[in-house]
Amino acid sequence: MDFYALTGKMALGSRLRRLADSFTNEASQVYKSYNVGIDPRWFPVFFMLCHHEKASISEIAKAIGHSHPSVSQIVKEMTKQGITETSSSEQDSRVNIVKLSDKGKALKPSLDEQCDDVNQAVEQLLNEADTDLWRAIEQIEIKLEEKHFFERVRQARLTREQQYVEIVPYSNHDQKIYAELNRNWIEKHWQLEDADIKALEHPQESILEKGGMIFLAKYKGEVVGSCAMLKMQDGNFELAKMAVSEKVKGKGIGYLLGLKIIEQAKHLSVEKLYLESNTLLVPAINLYKKLGFKQISGISSPYERCNIQMDLYL
Repeated sequence: MDFYALTGKMALGSRLRRLADSFTNEASQVYKSYNVGIDPRWFPVFFMLCHHEKASISEIAKAIGHSHPSVSQIVKEMTKQGITETSSSEQDSRVNIVKLSDKGKALKPSLDEQCDDVNQAVEQLLNEADTDLWRAIEQIEIKLEEKHFFERVRQARLTREQQYVEIVPYSNHDQKIYAELNRNWIEKHWQLEDADIKALEHPQESILEKGGMIFLAKYKGEVVGSCAMLKMQDGNFELAKMAVSEKVKGKGIGYLLGLKIIEQAKHLSVEKLYLESNTLLVPAINLYKKLGFKQISGISSPYERCNIQMDLYL
């Protein structure tokens, strides 16, 4: 059975590479038939220099979407064959300026004929295929600029893994794992403070009986995260004691816990959520910003480690 029938769209890159290899292999024959003595890999650089009297390597790289080292290597090869000439810029001696040599300019008429015929052949091919592949490639390039392919794969993985995540209410038999999860991240950077000990050792008295709530995140049935809502004197709530096990970091569990807290706060018609953190915890701060929290100041904190405060109006 055909490899691509087995893999499906997962092998898009491999299939495009096979298609590109096919064009590249036949391109060599095309160049020979028109007596255009250049390597097909040089075409983008050669074409740019046909339309510009001279250009720096950086300008060429930006125009054709290649890296600076790649263009620099191609120019070296072309110069070695006598097709291009290089010189230092008058404004900056560190910048190399490239232009076609007389030999390179002599190839242009034949290349123009070749380009016309190739364009016609490509148009015919696209018509026979009954699809505007060129336009489709442009659209894909635009979409990949908006969100890179790696990020799209990462998001797909996240979506798949989050189906195994369950956010559940805290119960008394969860106290040990709830305390352990939070001790781990606090003691990684600081020491436990009195307010921590009360919230972790006696969550029933210090949080739940005062009108607060605690939620736990389970991944494939195992408790791997926690987050609490502490009732404040003004009737609003503080988001606190968010912790996620190191072994499941990167699965978006903290974000799901945050969404659960926000959902619960809205259900209770809370005006705003408040939190305290430390700027040393960069991933956590970025998570809070993603959830919509904004930095505020002027409120005293019981925690020595707190150096940033944020709130979210609902």
